[in-house]
Amino acid sequence: MRKLEFASLQVRDLEISKEFYTNKLGFEVSEMSNPYACVFKYNKGEASFAIRTPMTDIDDKELGIGVQLWFAIEGTIEDLQTNLTAKGIAIVGTINNTPFGKTVIVKDPDGYTLTFLQPNV
Repeated sequence: MRKLEFASLQVRDLEISKEFYTNKLGFEVSEMSNPYACVFKYNKGEASFAIRTPMTDIDDKELGIGVQLWFAIEGTIEDLQTNLTAKGIAIVGTINNTPFGKTVIVKDPDGYTLTFLQPNV
C-alpha cells in the first residue's frame, strides 16, 4: 500500500458535527458533499475526509475510541491553541513534543480526537 486515500467518520448528528468542523475549526466543505455526508477539504485541499450519517446502528455506542486524525498546520502550535481556546474548543491535555513536532489535540462532538501538528523543520 502507498497511502490512505480517504477517511470517513460516522457521526450522530451531521449538522452539529458540520458546524463544529466548519465554524470552529475552519475546514472547508467540498462540493462532493451530499445529504448523507459532508466532505471537508483541509489546508487548501491537501487533505480531505468526511463525516457521515451512520451506516450501522451507533446508538449507545462509544464513538471515537481508537481513532485519531492528524493534520499538519502552518504557523505555530501555540497560536493555534490560542485560536482554538478563543473559539471555546476544549484542548485535550497540553501541547506535546513528539518525534514529529509539537501537537495539540481536540475532541469533536462525537469524541473523535484530532491532532494538529506543527512539524519539525
